[in-house]
Amino acid sequence: MSAQHEPSVIADDPRSSRSLVVAALAITQTVGYGVLYYVFGVFLGPMSADLRISTATSAGALTLAILVSCVMSVPVGRWLDKRGAHLMMTTGSLLGSAAVLAWSQVQNVVQLYAVFVLIGIASAMVLYGPAIAVLVAVLEPKRRTNALLVVTLVAGLASTIFIPLAGQLIRAHGWRHALLILGLVHNLVTVPLHALALRHTRPSHSRSASDRADRSRAIRAALRDGGFWLITTGFVLHSGALAIVSVHLVLFLVDLGYKPAVAAGLTGLLGLYSVTGRIVTSVLQRWLDMSTIAARTFLIQCFAIGILPLLGRHPLGAALCIVLFGLGFGVSTLATPAILLERYGASGYGTISGALATPVLAARAIGPLGAAIVATTAGYRYTMIPVALACVAASLCLTFSRHVPAPQREAIKGPGG
Repeated sequence: MSAQHEPSVIADDPRSSRSLVVAALAITQTVGYGVLYYVFGVFLGPMSADLRISTATSAGALTLAILVSCVMSVPVGRWLDKRGAHLMMTTGSLLGSAAVLAWSQVQNVVQLYAVFVLIGIASAMVLYGPAIAVLVAVLEPKRRTNALLVVTLVAGLASTIFIPLAGQLIRAHGWRHALLILGLVHNLVTVPLHALALRHTRPSHSRSASDRADRSRAIRAALRDGGFWLITTGFVLHSGALAIVSVHLVLFLVDLGYKPAVAAGLTGLLGLYSVTGRIVTSVLQRWLDMSTIAARTFLIQCFAIGILPLLGRHPLGAALCIVLFGLGFGVSTLATPAILLERYGASGYGTISGALATPVLAARAIGPLGAAIVATTAGYRYTMIPVALACVAASLCLTFSRHVPAPQREAIKGPGG
């Protein structure tokens, strides 16, 4: 069904600029992902040494944060559908800033894990899930694709900006003072932008009892739809595959014989070409539906990672495989909302996307742990086999989901809807 006739969150004040919302979210997603997620790896070594704990123990804090975000996905989606994003994203920004400042003061594992519970909650409240829900709500369907592209392209630079920045701050000031600086940056940028840019948005469909009923029907129809669970399974598998590559590719390349610095440089191509992949995906939408684009991209990723052990011993071969795989790194971010909107419309989008995000985030947390077990027992040369299998299975899930009839409009809107 088309999303064009669905009630959504709109700006009540005619002076409110939707362009301001898009620009603000592009900036806050960049800073949010940079500070709350990407810098963790830079702090892992010095923090672990200072706290006198293993890096594996420290890394468990980030896994915990992702699992907390997973648990929060559905309640956050329900809040977005009922009350809008202004209060939640502003509060989440404050909480994230406070958590990073508290992170700079931790003295033991218990304190570290407690801080990352807060970071997980804040991440669920402010990162891509809520941001995309806002764009779905405030923009007309024909403008959503470009807005999603703008936000994800800018936010795709988060690792490029904040990983080197964190490294320089640690070198100059130590890891604790570096976190204080990053926490203040996060607070000064994200809190006012969320507070100001989102202040006139609220859920217009909450005013009408019939619209609330339509939203409930849309959510029930999605959760009873076999196609939804095929889509969810596809993105769960793909999320786990991406997480494995993100965490283990450097060590996989080292196992192939590369020096760590060279392996890290090659791995950096993933982030660079994820931006390219988002642009290509946006262009292809003129001719293909998003499910088809995503399914074919996942197959390319399966091929790329499958031949990496064969071609990867030569730098050019490794670079080619990583570039091809990297093109699919940003596809899920654009594909998920596009597929859900095409199939179910905008009504109840926050809750529906939250239901999908819950197992997707869980896969992101669990996938690297499973790959670590494979690496320990069988060696790093086998860690990319489950990635290839997951990508091809994800492609099949999205392909088959297109053949499952979508819920009828009458089932969602109700009689006379």
